[in-house]
Amino acid sequence: MSTLFVNAHVVTMDDDGSEHPDGWLLVEDGFVRSAGAGSRPGADETVDLGGTVVTPGLINTHHHLWQNLTRARAQDENLFGWLTTLYPVWARLDAEAEYAAARCGLAELALSGCTTVFDHHYLFPNGGNELLEAEIRAARELGVRIVASRGSMDLGESDGGLPPDSVVEERDDVLVATEAAAALADGVQVQIAVAPCSPFSVTKELMRESAALARKLDLKLHTHLVETVEEEEFALQKFGCTPMQYVEELGWLAEDVWCAHCVHLKPGDISSFATHDVGVAHCPSSNMRLGAGVAPVRDLLDAGVRVGLGVDGSASNERGDLFLEVKMAAYVARARGGPKAMTVREALRLGTRGGAAVLGREDIGRLAAGKRADFAVWRIDGLELGGASDPVAGLVFAGPHRVDRLYVGGEEVVRDGHLVRADEVEIAREQRRQAERFAA
Repeated sequence: MSTLFVNAHVVTMDDDGSEHPDGWLLVEDGFVRSAGAGSRPGADETVDLGGTVVTPGLINTHHHLWQNLTRARAQDENLFGWLTTLYPVWARLDAEAEYAAARCGLAELALSGCTTVFDHHYLFPNGGNELLEAEIRAARELGVRIVASRGSMDLGESDGGLPPDSVVEERDDVLVATEAAAALADGVQVQIAVAPCSPFSVTKELMRESAALARKLDLKLHTHLVETVEEEEFALQKFGCTPMQYVEELGWLAEDVWCAHCVHLKPGDISSFATHDVGVAHCPSSNMRLGAGVAPVRDLLDAGVRVGLGVDGSASNERGDLFLEVKMAAYVARARGGPKAMTVREALRLGTRGGAAVLGREDIGRLAAGKRADFAVWRIDGLELGGASDPVAGLVFAGPHRVDRLYVGGEEVVRDGHLVRADEVEIAREQRRQAERFAA
């Protein structure tokens, strides 16, 4: 079955950065067959997109879906203060709450134009993989792609770590659960990654053994790194080295690794990331909300480092909207380096092609022949875009927006700004019911 989508400004994010005003997109059996302008190819069905903008689906490279249960807490704390406030609350997390939170978070992301979501799930109060199974079920129901991670924490407060002992696991239990989690992947809609939380919550032994296991299973690796200045102080005191020295010693500087935040990378660290092809998930809104700083994204890109965008948890961002992160990426780069530090198209590329590169996905992130038909359709006839001579710049500068249509593998997930496979009102109602359990 082939479908020709017509009457749209098509932003391909291909190698040449091609855009097709008054363009078309040909999709067949879940894949892009071609994109262009002018003479239209034949197809079984034609869909008129009514003068909209079409982009690749956005790709979220760092999230904590369960955290939308605890929004607007610890409002004036830095990262460590925020975490120590919330760890005891999150200790009550179970599969029922996880499922409600995942549906809410994934729905919010889909309505912001996001087709692929990486979730860094490092909290398993009851061990096992029940929480992972709950969020995967939510993703399948909504129709989005998910990279679910079997994360971990084993360095509790009694051993000098940040999290309370009630939320950490035994190292051997983590490794058994991680190997079991690999079987949850299907390679297309669901992938699994290995993701110990951070240097301040994971022992050296677990970091090292997790990396070995991931490489045995051919899974990607992820962790938080140098999000705050306090993290470096902690590592120096606990391990006698900087966080960068710590991950290098443990074999975590490699092309199968991407790290979240990386706000406080030094010039030598950036060179090391480039040399070892380590990716970065840039989370501008969360970093500003927690007062962590602004990541040196322009320097990372100029060094050839793979960079994508992340919402981060909705307890440190509150808004699970990846299009907002596209806008914020452009703005914080300019705040740090001036108005030419990042163009709107570079920011949009971070949210699409950049995210695909960070996750190691060659099949998504661009609208080119042979790539999966994951794409977003954006209306530009609203009040906020009147007078915008450049529709792409208008979208980014005036964002965020609710996507008009969203397709994953050629299948419609959002239509006319509403979820196709689920009831947004019911999702919101159930998420609020579960959130009440975490209110005290």
